Amino acid sequence: MTFKFHLINAIVLIIFGLWGYSVGRSFTALIPVFFGLILLSLSKGVKNEAKVPAHLAVLLTIIILIALIVQPLEAALSSGNVGKILRSSGMIITSALSTVAFIVSFINVRRKRGN
Repeated sequence: MTFKFHLINAIVLIIFGLWGYSVGRSFTALIPVFFGLILLSLSKGVKNEAKVPAHLAVLLTIIILIALIVQPLEAALSSGNVGKILRSSGMIITSALSTVAFIVSFINVRRKRGN
């Protein structure tokens, strides 16, 4: 299940980032695309439950989530631009869901080791 959330998050970051760039031609809109591509490159490791790629992916996802909440969402809300609000909110939601999925997965692995 973690892999699906991770993959959806990576794809949403890429698509919504490209959407933002196509609308505003701002290079900062490509930042989520860059991170989405990195997350996509870690997908095989996440799918195979490899420790290092999974931990890198969750770390990047948390960084992305914090960065999206701090700047783009605030800017989108203050602009009143519905497209910006949808893009920012969508990326935040998928990043948050992916983060929760990773945390639940890590907890389950730790429980299995403890038994």
